[in-house]
Amino acid sequence: MENNENSNYSQKLDISFVIPVYNEEENIKPLYDEIKNIAPKISSSYEIIFIDDASTDNSLNEIKKISQLDQNVKYISFLQNRGQSAALYAGFQKASKEVIITLDADLQNDPNDIPEMLKFYGKYDMINGWRKKRKDSLSKKIGSKIGNFIRNKITGEKINDTGCGLKVMKASILKKIKMYKGLHRFLPTLMKLEGARIIEIPVNHRERKHGVSKYNNIKRAIEGFYDLIAVRWMIKRHIDIKIKEEK
Repeated sequence: MENNENSNYSQKLDISFVIPVYNEEENIKPLYDEIKNIAPKISSSYEIIFIDDASTDNSLNEIKKISQLDQNVKYISFLQNRGQSAALYAGFQKASKEVIITLDADLQNDPNDIPEMLKFYGKYDMINGWRKKRKDSLSKKIGSKIGNFIRNKITGEKINDTGCGLKVMKASILKKIKMYKGLHRFLPTLMKLEGARIIEIPVNHRERKHGVSKYNNIKRAIEGFYDLIAVRWMIKRHIDIKIKEEK
């Protein structure tokens, strides 16, 4: 990962906002309002894509209401719950813009951080958010620190927060990645394997006001172990071709 440094990149971009959703009915409209407020300031054109991962609450209806009023809002609704990696992958494939920005639907990511992140786009292909001051429970903070430490040791990365939902990514590189369950936590590593230049910058992290967290440390640890083995294999077996010459 590259060190943080200033950039003067300020051109307006074509942006796809990709937001996975699972039982976040009270957060969808406030998040939409925040994105709607910031989007015209940073983009020449944009779309907001909600991916409903078979929510059991009123999330899908909330998304439909917004999409009926705003043609920039699109959605995908899964028949069965398939997890965050599947939701993100579906959103990436549906996205039609040059830049893809992901956010969690729980309102803990702050869309007001995006303009600062976009200053680095162009020189970098991925800007990863770093929740330096997390507003989570102590157990969740400790679990994430341990998880990030182990991930970095095994993958050889130096990323402080692979789990931050707020990411800015170049779509043409991102769409090359084949996602599998759980691998959304390794997007910086997977992007790097495809040649992406990556930087991580501190972002705001807000307390959850509505709904409940969908993760627990034990489940994440068990799943993460298997994911690490898979990603380590991918790193070791990655085909890196450098052309000397051709005709």
